Amino acid sequence: MDRFEEMRVFASVAQLESFSVAARQLELSPPQVTRAVAALESRLGVALLQRTTRQVRVTEAGRRYLEDVQQVLAQLSEAEAAATGSYLTPRGLLHVTAPVLFGEYFVTPQIVDYLDQYPDVQVRAELIDRPVNLQEEGIDVAVRIGHVPEDCQHLIVPVGEVRQVVCAGPEWLAQHGEPQHPHELEGLPTVVAEGSNFGNHWWFEDKGKRIEVTPSPRLRISAIHAALTAVEAGAGLTRLLSYQIAASEAEGRVRRVLTRFEPPAIPINIWVTAGRGRAASVRTFVDLLAERLRADPALGYRA
Repeated sequence: MDRFEEMRVFASVAQLESFSVAARQLELSPPQVTRAVAALESRLGVALLQRTTRQVRVTEAGRRYLEDVQQVLAQLSEAEAAATGSYLTPRGLLHVTAPVLFGEYFVTPQIVDYLDQYPDVQVRAELIDRPVNLQEEGIDVAVRIGHVPEDCQHLIVPVGEVRQVVCAGPEWLAQHGEPQHPHELEGLPTVVAEGSNFGNHWWFEDKGKRIEVTPSPRLRISAIHAALTAVEAGAGLTRLLSYQIAASEAEGRVRRVLTRFEPPAIPINIWVTAGRGRAASVRTFVDLLAERLRADPALGYRA
């Protein structure tokens, strides 16, 4: 292998923390991957990876080298894209990520439409809720819910906002009454979706003052879909993000309560990874996705 191929192999192993997984993704045999990393370490005279029978970890020298390698590979990718004309015509692989439920509801349908319009593009979509390092994991476009850090180097495209909301089924509210203050939640049956990241504390705002509530759930459930289904069936109240209940709310299966105590809205943005924005596939996909998300009333975009 030449040096660029050795770099690609090392970067893949380091990011995936696995020789076998990297081999499958690179369509190489495991011995080829092992030899490439060994040759690179021999030429550099330093250990880049720590290997055990169970895991692979990057050494401190390997971490520093990985940062440089990623920049070199990104520049090489740009040069190849310019030479092949993919800055002018959408083609090639587009790597996209989004939170799981948001990706299912709002991003996947747009990917399908995009692929229909641009037959020379292939999309790899990773719907995951964990934090993603866009540069290290080779992401082109990400949708993120949350505030953008001040030191962000990526291109940010605002597309909407969501709110933390409390809701219950209309029949349950008719029978038990609507709570008037967040503290009432501590004595009412609640459903906690453990995948919602709200934890054991729900917080609200009243005239700028923070109110924290610790509900005692009668039902803890691992899936957000299931928590919403339970509430629709009359299990009590739950807290989710507004986009997660949008369809149920529109169809009258749940109703929001305590709306005047809702915390400030959380922004939704498309992130375009630094150095990737000139590719035609990235530009056209971001244009389509931003237009569709901004037009969706469930996401509350404000120009």
